[in-house]
Amino acid sequence: MGNHLFRRSVLKLIVLGITSLSLLSPPQVLAQSKPPIKIGFTMPLTGGLAANGKAALLTMQLWKDDVNAKGGLLGRQVEFVYYDDQTNPSLVTGFYSKLLDTDKVDLILGSYGTNMQVPPLPMIMQRKLYYVCLFGLDPNARFNYSGYFQMQPNGPNPAVDNTGTFLEAAMLANPKPKTIAIVGGDAEYPAVAMDGGRKNAKRLGLKVVYDNTYPPTTTDYAPIMRAIAATKPDIVMVNSYPPDTVGMVRAAYEVGLKTQVFGGPMIGTAFAAVKKQLGPLLNNVVGFEMYVPEPTIKFPGVEKFLERYQALAVKEGVDSLGFYIPPFAYAMMQIVGEAVEKTQSLDQQKLIDYTHATTFQTVAGEIKFGANGEWATPRALYVQYRNIEGNDTEQFKKAGKSIILAPAKFRSGDIIAPFDGTQGKK
Repeated sequence: MGNHLFRRSVLKLIVLGITSLSLLSPPQVLAQSKPPIKIGFTMPLTGGLAANGKAALLTMQLWKDDVNAKGGLLGRQVEFVYYDDQTNPSLVTGFYSKLLDTDKVDLILGSYGTNMQVPPLPMIMQRKLYYVCLFGLDPNARFNYSGYFQMQPNGPNPAVDNTGTFLEAAMLANPKPKTIAIVGGDAEYPAVAMDGGRKNAKRLGLKVVYDNTYPPTTTDYAPIMRAIAATKPDIVMVNSYPPDTVGMVRAAYEVGLKTQVFGGPMIGTAFAAVKKQLGPLLNNVVGFEMYVPEPTIKFPGVEKFLERYQALAVKEGVDSLGFYIPPFAYAMMQIVGEAVEKTQSLDQQKLIDYTHATTFQTVAGEIKFGANGEWATPRALYVQYRNIEGNDTEQFKKAGKSIILAPAKFRSGDIIAPFDGTQGKK
């Protein structure tokens, strides 16, 4: 009898000790006792999109550290499993098969960029997976998959809404433009953007006087720009990835392009590295941005986030400004994390349903997805670069260097026209 009571007393003390230890242990210690939630994705860490891929990864890891410090998700630490897709669409599907079948990840995210998000979509649809992507231009257009969500503020009809915002800015020029040249690389993103440009040109009554693509391997853009200049367009709309964005801007000065408005959905003008390369050559170019420090646009928490990101970015050697990808990469993870916590589940359909039904408050502002997984309201920014002096990127942290022209609700100044490429670096 005595032994029985002794054993019961010891057992009671052990239970009390474990309970007390649990109460005293920090959340991350408890979370480490459970298997991690594995989130898988690819990211372009080499190749043409590497600059943004590295910035996105740094930001996502910042979120992972933040959430793990608070105990993780569902009381479990978050772990990333990722591969460098090398900005090569042909590699992506194989990596996602590995993530799902070998690495056994719990959740997947899309890579950065349209070309990398399209290849795995058929497999993702077949497996009915939750698929949140980072900065693609309408990759879901021909799939119409309900589990897809896009972290880029293009609007419900991405190609048309995005290029429509550019032309909203361009049509502010006086005299009002009447003709347009549309040019872009022969790749997925430029093709979609160019199609949107044609539709908007027709809607606005603009005559298309040049409409052509160039090979992705192009290195000399001057002949292309000379052909465009020969048509004397009022608007030159360039649809490009970072390497050719730099080439096309330089070519505009090389051939002395004169036009009312020069710019477009050129990926890269928002990157610190491209800003540094081009410096004053950006003056009066109308470029594509996600966030700029203008007084007309403020997202709660974004300035504090950027301070943290910029301090890390300098150490890691990635995009030092962080205006383009980072706020949206962090917001993407906030959305995924909220969906998991609010549903208390990793069930793919529950996450899909919650994300469709919810308006999210993030460091990139308020985000609501439409039925097709795109943003319900377009909010891509088109800015005109002004008063750029030298190649120091610190100047872009100040207002007045990237004047918002469109959307109208965020406009912070009037357009300067014409664009005169004979003025060199003035």
